[in-house]
Amino acid sequence: MATAPLLVFAWGNASRGDDALGPRFAEAVRALCVDDPGVEVLDDHQLQIEHAMDLHGRERVLFVDASLTAAAPFEVIALQPLRDASYSSHAMSPQALLQVHHDAFGAPAPSSWLLAIRGEAVELGQPPTAAALQNLQAALLWARVWLAGP
Repeated sequence: MATAPLLVFAWGNASRGDDALGPRFAEAVRALCVDDPGVEVLDDHQLQIEHAMDLHGRERVLFVDASLTAAAPFEVIALQPLRDASYSSHAMSPQALLQVHHDAFGAPAPSSWLLAIRGEAVELGQPPTAAALQNLQAALLWARVWLAGP
C-alpha cells in the first residue's frame, strides 16, 4: 500500500478535558476522509521518536494539538525541523520530530504545520469545555480547506 501524501497527526488525552481536542479532531477528519486514499489520520497520546517513521514519504503533514496559550479559536504555525529540549525526551515537539526524520532519512522533512486549537481546561476526568468544542468546529472548517489545497 502506498503512503498517503497527506498526514494529519493529532495527539492528546481524551480523559483530560480540552486535551481531547486532538483525538476528537482526528476522529472527525478520519470520518471526513474515509474514502480519500490521499489522506491518512493518526492519533496518539503524545509524539514520540518512533513517529518519525510516519512522516516518511509524505508531502504535507498537519500536526494537531490542544493549546492553553493559542489565540482562540486556533493558530496555525509553519514548522521547521529543530533540536529543542524535547529532542531526546519521552514526548517530543513536532519540530523535534521533523528533525529526527531529517536525521534518520537524510532527506528534508515534509512541509508541516501545527494546528493549535485553543483549550481552556485539562483536568483529569472532565469533559471538553463548550468553548473548546466551538474552537474545534472552527478548526475543522479550516482543515477542510487545508486538506483540499496545495
